[in-house]
Amino acid sequence: MKIFLLGMPGSGKTTLGRQLGKALGLPFIDLDEYIEQEAGASVPKIFREQGEPAFRRLEARLLGSWCAAEEEFVMATGGGAPCYADNLQTINAAGLSIFLDVPAKEITARILKTDLASRPLFAGVHPENLKDNIEFMRSQRLPFYRQAHLTVGPGHGVAEVVRLIREVGGS
Repeated sequence: MKIFLLGMPGSGKTTLGRQLGKALGLPFIDLDEYIEQEAGASVPKIFREQGEPAFRRLEARLLGSWCAAEEEFVMATGGGAPCYADNLQTINAAGLSIFLDVPAKEITARILKTDLASRPLFAGVHPENLKDNIEFMRSQRLPFYRQAHLTVGPGHGVAEVVRLIREVGGS
């Protein structure tokens, strides 16, 4: 089974993905880390030097190759990955998508604990404006995220998510 975690930056896709991979005995892939390996540059550097459209083309190509692969895995997609090209349709056709629905206030608190410069879409945002920026971005992306097969919130533990995965997707 291929499992794709969708959600805003700071929603916990990587953290939950690692835990789910371990619990399900599947390899974990962080799409952004894979992009960095393939490009030989960090995501912020790709955004800065090549622009977001070039990043999105690379993201779509590499995501498509994972979706077409035979192997099973748990993947943390980038926050914007489901919102560009036909990525969401590709994801939903290839496996089980799970939207991590975390409120903007909680995402803001999490992101403020990180280096904003490492997050290209928030790098130039003043911390006082971060919550408004996140709320706007979230409102733009929700129509995509809501097409996921499952939605879980911050209160869902790993064991419950594993149970939901098994109910919906078997295995």
